Amino acid sequence: MGVLRDIPGLVIASPSRPDDAASMLATCAASALVDGWTEIGDETQVFPFASVGLMPQDIKYRGEKTRVVIGRKNIVREFVTIHRGTQGGGGLTSIGDRNLFMAYVHVAHDCRIGSHTVLANCVQLAGHVRVDDHAILGGFTGVHQFCRIGAHSFTGVGTVVLQDVPPFVTASDDSARPYGINAEGLKRRGFSPEEIAGLKKAYRTLYRSGLGLEEAKRELEAQAAGCAPVRELLDFITRSKRGFIR
Repeated sequence: MGVLRDIPGLVIASPSRPDDAASMLATCAASALVDGWTEIGDETQVFPFASVGLMPQDIKYRGEKTRVVIGRKNIVREFVTIHRGTQGGGGLTSIGDRNLFMAYVHVAHDCRIGSHTVLANCVQLAGHVRVDDHAILGGFTGVHQFCRIGAHSFTGVGTVVLQDVPPFVTASDDSARPYGINAEGLKRRGFSPEEIAGLKKAYRTLYRSGLGLEEAKRELEAQAAGCAPVRELLDFITRSKRGFIR
């Protein structure tokens, strides 16, 4: 953990004891507010009017010592809100490294966000949402509580996510529907042509073959033997608790 730095103009609304203060190794704008038991990693930038670590919007919250932990090299733009966890949700809102939170993004209590994600303007995450590495959420995407957004997935502008979005999948619409594999994003991140072809085949099996879910999963099991990303996709849908978009 770092130490609290004297950053001119930064508003720190933490308890007075040093061990309870916000841990700052970041560049914060004059009008940013960091509250509660908050840790922010090296080279993270917090822009004007962002607020990090404030109490959750949960009527059950009674002032428990819950936390926000943010990793390195994140960008938190204007008017972003990131709330600390709740006792019932594990007590932690966590964010990894090298994420971009564009203006007016809201990250509710107990969310878990990986690394290298992009949350475009006005994305709204309800409580307990998980966003895996390299996911990109288009502007005004709204995500229902307890949903999970898989790695390397992509949502279009204004998408409403009510169930899990599997990894590698592109989703859109006001009740999110799948629209293929995020092939362009996978190319940029170094996935091989064979891996992308394997994921496209898996997508067709899952969404276009007309097979029931259990039968499709058996087909994916066979395909996963020769393609690690298909194994990741299959593991995700098998573990989904809310169900996933179909």
